[in-house]
Amino acid sequence: MSKTQHVVKDSKGGWAVKKGGGEKASRHFDTQQDAIDWGRQVAKNQKAEFYIHGKDGKIRSKDSYGNDPHPPKDKK
Repeated sequence: MSKTQHVVKDSKGGWAVKKGGGEKASRHFDTQQDAIDWGRQVAKNQKAEFYIHGKDGKIRSKDSYGNDPHPPKDKK
């Protein structure tokens, strides 16, 4: 299984960064942007996939910092 980090809405009204498949948050934040900034650095350090979820829980965007299973095709 590949490593993943997720920014999700937490039950306290803030935002959390969670490891994929994990129950507990790695860290809690008041704003989504703070969670994104910290989570992105963690994903880069771990060479992991990074998912940002919206308030509704659906994936809003994602980035790959490791071995991307679907790298962009070079159009030269």
